[in-house]
Amino acid sequence: MRRRLLISLIGVVVVAVGALIANLAVGNKPLLGLDLQGGASVTLRPAYGDPDPAAMSEVVRLYRTRIESLNIGEAEVIRQGNTIVVNLPGVKDQERALKLIGTTGKVTFRPVLSRQGGFAGLTVPLTGASGVSGVTGASGPTSTVATPTSTAATTTVATTATPTTAAPGPQRAPSQVESTTTSPATTAPATTAPATTAPAGGPTTTQVPFDFSALLTPADQDLPDKTVTLPDRDGTTIYSLGPVFAQGEDAVESASAEIDQQTGFWQVSLTLSGGDKGLGAWNAAAIQCFQRASTCADGGMAIIIDHQVISAPVPQQASFDSPEIRITGDFKQAEASNLARVLKYGATPVEMRAEESRTVSATLGKDSLRAGIISGIIGVSLVLLLMLLYYRTLALVVFGGLAVSGMIVWSMVTMFDNFFVLTLAGVTGIIVSVGVTVDSYVVFFERLKDEVRSGRSLRSSAQRGFASAWRTILAADFVSLLGAVVLWYLSVGSVRGFALFLGLSTLCDMVVAWFFTRPAVILLARTKRFAGSSVLGVRLGEAASQGGAS
Repeated sequence: MRRRLLISLIGVVVVAVGALIANLAVGNKPLLGLDLQGGASVTLRPAYGDPDPAAMSEVVRLYRTRIESLNIGEAEVIRQGNTIVVNLPGVKDQERALKLIGTTGKVTFRPVLSRQGGFAGLTVPLTGASGVSGVTGASGPTSTVATPTSTAATTTVATTATPTTAAPGPQRAPSQVESTTTSPATTAPATTAPATTAPAGGPTTTQVPFDFSALLTPADQDLPDKTVTLPDRDGTTIYSLGPVFAQGEDAVESASAEIDQQTGFWQVSLTLSGGDKGLGAWNAAAIQCFQRASTCADGGMAIIIDHQVISAPVPQQASFDSPEIRITGDFKQAEASNLARVLKYGATPVEMRAEESRTVSATLGKDSLRAGIISGIIGVSLVLLLMLLYYRTLALVVFGGLAVSGMIVWSMVTMFDNFFVLTLAGVTGIIVSVGVTVDSYVVFFERLKDEVRSGRSLRSSAQRGFASAWRTILAADFVSLLGAVVLWYLSVGSVRGFALFLGLSTLCDMVVAWFFTRPAVILLARTKRFAGSSVLGVRLGEAASQGGAS
């Protein structure tokens, strides 16, 4: 019996201390959350309309999938009604992460009718503007703007911009299965002519620069069966595009970013799905673009994400036997990786717009962590002082048990940082769990006091007292653990971190109570010092003597 108790006691201490030393030796540290180490936070809302709740739930799922591909620990995607808050703790490349989150991922494929370059900073409006009409098509968009003056006369200026339309070229022989991006035709935008003043008393006419953004199709009118006019990702080129021939979520089976070993440039490799929505739709459009038919006069097959042309590769053959497609262009590594992720993980059913983005200072997080640690130390110290005054020498078991439990929790958090991420709420959960642990000692010690008062020695009471107290400890810890599991499952954000660490600490309490507290108290009760003194603050047979005196 004594040997088994020693093995249990020494074993749990060796495991706790050894794990702590090993983690410190290799430099493992807990992964801190957004509120402790800083990072980025983005608040997004639907661009327009009141989306269906099921669609919003799908947006949350897709955002979480994308974030997991970036290996960001404890990233949070919190839905609050029609608002989604994304917290990215410790993000080194915040611009890249925010760009990925800000991308809704509505992926479509359209044939290119024409393209016109030489612009700067073009963006797609969310909705159509009153007073501005735009007609798009193969012949180019046309827009008329009326500008009144404050003088007695009214001035009307008509400005027409026609994009360059690629002329049909000779058919090319089939080549390797790939798509390459051709250089867009560039046409300088309209410039401002000097003001022309009529003779005195006549009207004054002024030619003003035309706002080419008025030619772009608003986001709410970017419909699959319509011809649209959209800019590229830099806002420097306008594309006139035909109806959608494939949707990203239906056509793309997988995508990856890789570097072309021959050219040294980054490219995106697509694997198209089978059937009419994947490779079949791609080949139907490829033959039209390869032949530069009227439905694809430019010859390009545009990939559109969130109303921007990311790339417009030109097929080098009329059809593709393999679903493997390579898209090359002027991609940087981050751009190619983001494009591949969006193509791979699908489009969100609701278009989201970033309403607010902010960065959380790491200094603020350190101050919060320091305040949490100080408050925890003060609270634990007061609890230990009370235990020492009330249970005297047995309080040493409480000190040792809390130390062993703390080392186990620390080792678990540092070794499994892909699952346990320390947040301010998690620190709170650990501090609260100290109360759960101390309750276990109180239940055990009070049972010992009852046994001693009844006339039994501490040696004989230790085993009986723990057997009786163990059932109470299990019941109390199970209730606490069940509450933590339910809270973790139903909650989001920081509340989930609180529940996670509360549950972890409760499990550690069960382990320490059985493998440390039980053998420590039983072994101490067999020593002469504990057997011959009132270590619990009560005298042997106190209850029996009081009953006899009465």
